[in-house]
Amino acid sequence: MDAEMAMELVKHGLTLLFLDVPQHTLIGIDTQMFSVGPDFKGIKMIPPGPHFVYYSSSTRDGKEFSPIIGFFVDAGPSEVIVRKWDQQEERLVKVPEEEEERYCQAVRSLEFDRHLGPYNLSQYGDWKQLSNYITKSIIHRIEPIGGEITVASESTMHVNTPSTMMEKALDEQLNASRCSTPSDKSQTRGCYYTSIPRVIKRKGIHGQQLTSLNLDKTQLLESVLLEDYGGSEDLLLAELQFAYIAFLMGQSLEAFLQWKSLVSLLFGCTEAPFRRRSRLFAKFIRVIYYQLKQGLQKDCTDTNSGSTLLDDSWFSADSFLHRLFKDFFLLVQDASVVDGDLLSWTRKLKELLENNLGWEFQQNSAVDGMYFEDDDEFAPVVEMLDDPSSSVAPSV
Repeated sequence: MDAEMAMELVKHGLTLLFLDVPQHTLIGIDTQMFSVGPDFKGIKMIPPGPHFVYYSSSTRDGKEFSPIIGFFVDAGPSEVIVRKWDQQEERLVKVPEEEEERYCQAVRSLEFDRHLGPYNLSQYGDWKQLSNYITKSIIHRIEPIGGEITVASESTMHVNTPSTMMEKALDEQLNASRCSTPSDKSQTRGCYYTSIPRVIKRKGIHGQQLTSLNLDKTQLLESVLLEDYGGSEDLLLAELQFAYIAFLMGQSLEAFLQWKSLVSLLFGCTEAPFRRRSRLFAKFIRVIYYQLKQGLQKDCTDTNSGSTLLDDSWFSADSFLHRLFKDFFLLVQDASVVDGDLLSWTRKLKELLENNLGWEFQQNSAVDGMYFEDDDEFAPVVEMLDDPSSSVAPSV
């Protein structure tokens, strides 16, 4: 990058000014994480829009780390966000308004420029794939009071015993951490996630009809979309992305449980993917593809703090994800009519899981049902819906 273009990004990008942060503290933004050095005072050249900022304090020798604290921001061009390290609480706090204005002017005058690390623009595309449905209104709708997301404040939120390996690992991290107990549990409040019922219960419906409603969650999905998202599919996908980011980068158990609930709801539908909600499911599979693609990268959550989340153990063959994926792939294989985008992204997701995790999905026939010859009379009809917003799968 030449000097002129770099200066343009410095002037018009978002700047995070973080003052008095101790050495060895881990600070991250989006898919990038840094270990604080003696001259660090923040990050510059950040593209405007939504971002997730997170950090973890350490012992003086940099060998032990506290639970991550994270927060979403949605900033405009040339905006400056100022935080100062509180030594007693070991977290970043806001500064008084007058003080903040002086610091903002100093940043715009380039007084802090040599102390600001540049945002790695080569990774921005990965972040956009993870957050393309998240907006400022979504952040305000879901974020907790105060904006901070951390597993350290979740010890009193979940009384149920963790049921999966991932939940158990997060729970153990919380219990073992030296900073796992919030200073004031009475004020603890998590994110404002949408409540997703696990089962359908309706008055006057019993027996086989009730069983059928719970086997196919299409009607539950329609109800949740209408009542909680105002009929907007993109709002649901935005919450799915919000929860995954808070889980993957922020290591929030609450976020993982919400992500699991949304994923289970969508994969629990057997009718919706092939009828009126085919576009939603094409976009959903695309979102899941990029989430798992990022999560399975060995260095994406490696903070050198012993807290990497998505290694192969999270995706054992008996996990809930393996079961959901296997059932969904069979649904697509057996469907008589499949949306073209949905089929393309399902193929890519299946290949990702097989190549990265070594998963094998048994099919009902000797030939994988999602890869038919053009002249196969038993192949499903592939519909290319004329929708300008529909995703187009990139070439493999």
